[in-house]
Amino acid sequence: MKKNRQEALLALIEKEDIGTQEELMHRLCDMGFSVTQATVSRDIKALNLIKTPVADGQYKYTLPQRTSEDIMDKFQSILSHAVLRVDSANNIVCVKCYSGMASAACAAVDEIVDERIVGTLAGDDTFFALCRDEPCAGAFAAELQRLSKAGQ
Repeated sequence: MKKNRQEALLALIEKEDIGTQEELMHRLCDMGFSVTQATVSRDIKALNLIKTPVADGQYKYTLPQRTSEDIMDKFQSILSHAVLRVDSANNIVCVKCYSGMASAACAAVDEIVDERIVGTLAGDDTFFALCRDEPCAGAFAAELQRLSKAGQ
């Protein structure tokens, strides 16, 4: 329910200029979600929404704009602190991490839009990336190795 509500909230702010929590609450209620102002407030915080100015001097809720440089810095930081080693076999990349860190490293990989990756799966200390083919897996493994500094 929460995921559906938050997806609906994101769709609303993408289509409409909504500037208040009360307006969001009413629009979500119109869509069949039973929400309070406190729920909307928690969703805004969880989704990291910000208010940005619109042409008429008003403000609207939006997602913060992240630059690719910001994402890559975060990505490299997480990988450099989490990854122990990287290897590939056929079209699968296996990434060994410190205990408890695989999920964070995998989530960082999921943030990067990479056409080579079909999907990922994380455990406690290992995550796998399913790549489109063997050359993609080799190139992706080499990039992860370089970014994480694994094996140095």
